[in-house]
Amino acid sequence: MTPVRLFTTCPVLAATPPEDYLNRVAQVARWSEQYGATGILVYSDNSLLDPWLLSQIILSSTARLAPLVAVQPVYMHPYTVAKMVVSFAHLYGRQIYLNMVAGGFANDLAALNDQTPHDRRYARLTEYTNIIRRLLLEAAPLTFAGEFYSVRNLKMKPALAKTLFPGIFVSSSSAAGLQAAKDCQAAAIHYPKPPNECAQEALPEELECGVRVGIIARPDAAEAWQIAEQRFPADRQGELMHQLANQASDSVWHKTLSEMAQQPGDYQTYWLRPFRTYKTFCPYLVGSYEEVAAALATYMGAGFEIFILDIPPSEAELFHIAEVFKLACKSGVYEQQSAITGNLPSGAAA
Repeated sequence: MTPVRLFTTCPVLAATPPEDYLNRVAQVARWSEQYGATGILVYSDNSLLDPWLLSQIILSSTARLAPLVAVQPVYMHPYTVAKMVVSFAHLYGRQIYLNMVAGGFANDLAALNDQTPHDRRYARLTEYTNIIRRLLLEAAPLTFAGEFYSVRNLKMKPALAKTLFPGIFVSSSSAAGLQAAKDCQAAAIHYPKPPNECAQEALPEELECGVRVGIIARPDAAEAWQIAEQRFPADRQGELMHQLANQASDSVWHKTLSEMAQQPGDYQTYWLRPFRTYKTFCPYLVGSYEEVAAALATYMGAGFEIFILDIPPSEAELFHIAEVFKLACKSGVYEQQSAITGNLPSGAAA
């Protein structure tokens, strides 16, 4: 059976008092590990703390959880990324994952004087990622002359154990992104359309594929929707911020979801208000355990094996998410890579 891998997302500094942030990152990492997540996505942009330093907190706070580090080429040389992977491997004996990012907020890229067009950014990302791959995999010194990067007789010391080679993800909602995932031998990550629409689209059989999605589920659908409305209320100011961001963005997935979000109403279970009001950057699945599990099972049946969840607001939320994944995986086609506990820990609010 094909294993389903779950990733959560690390809290961001703006949502936590600065003096509590380190402890909050460690806490969410421990929750994620307890509920069977393979790893945890660590964002990177101009307004956030360094994702590599946050990843060290995650590794120090857990026994097996793998940071999924967002890596944007404008921030560091590919050699530095490879060196960080090797350093974590030697210090912690742990594998990490790399979330290779071609784009970013328009203002961030402008501030860094990165004017590279959308598809050319993916061409650059391909060169960048393959330099990292070769430095970590090949014993011989690397000489490479490309359009964006050149290195001569570059060798990674100390060497990386083959068992700790990082998992590599690439956002693949555009044709250029999908081609980059193929060229980098990476997992292709999508910002999904509603489950039934995804089921009608063929995924590349040669690649692992995943989705970025939030989940709010309860035994009763009405309770789930009540929590969803409380967590993400209507917000006109947020909608205006989203519209401005969409006008400045050349991201294919952002524009596709934005067009869907402008349609009247929302799809059953599949909910775009958190995205439409600039509160998060992925669609949500909302409903009863059975409804959300059915949506997840449809994604799984379409070929998605990796699920990157939004930031968990509480330990209890991960309990409910674990319940729906257990239901979704009962089809027998998929299995969860890690055992998921079915018991709500004492002290965790329902």
